[in-house]
Amino acid sequence: MSHDNPTPINKSLPISQWAEEDRPREKMLSLGKKSLTDSELLAILLRTGVTGTSAIDLAKKLLLETHNSLTELSRMEVNDLKKIHKGLGLAKSVTVLAALELGNRMMREANEVKEDIIRNSEDLFRFIGPSMWDLPTEEFWAIYLNQRNKVVRKQRIGTGGLTQTTVDLRIIFREALQYNAVAVAVAHNHPSGNLNPSSPDKDLTRRIAEAGKILNIKLVEHLIVAIQPNGKPGYFSFTESGLL
Repeated sequence: MSHDNPTPINKSLPISQWAEEDRPREKMLSLGKKSLTDSELLAILLRTGVTGTSAIDLAKKLLLETHNSLTELSRMEVNDLKKIHKGLGLAKSVTVLAALELGNRMMREANEVKEDIIRNSEDLFRFIGPSMWDLPTEEFWAIYLNQRNKVVRKQRIGTGGLTQTTVDLRIIFREALQYNAVAVAVAHNHPSGNLNPSSPDKDLTRRIAEAGKILNIKLVEHLIVAIQPNGKPGYFSFTESGLL
């Protein structure tokens, strides 16, 4: 069988009986990992299918149920995966979620290696977003900057429920003074996926900015981050929207 004109695969057969070039592991070895689709990579993690369903079809079902979004899939828990297919057991579910979590941590690690300079909203999103966008409850963070806009510290200020977080302005500016920050940016997540700021979000932003003026510490940005309904991470910028 050639890659130019492949024979249709009988999906009812186990992967071990497919033509060698159609098997995910063999395809990765011969063509490289970049050649594999998301479902083929997941099939390698699953290793085997379940009764009546190949590993490839099982992987495709997982992606279908999460709108073909690996980010959305990574937010699920073991019991959520097991509900998608009755044959998907504990070992397969744990393996898939562990691999996706490693990917998330790699993204966060890549952001931490370079010198963190916050020049604009996109920089701030790349810096703090991966730590927040897939959290199941709200968290509020402050990011402290020196005169070069370099991050000197980041600090979780508050945690809350699904829709709100308690924020103490005294903690925000106590940390700013301790680390000699000249500016501060803040960010919080919306687990609902809705990026629009609420009235309390707007009021809190105004109060932080006013408190900062008294101490000569400028509030340069407030981001809302979330996994959007389309499964992609996104943000709302108070600065870009003219609300700050």
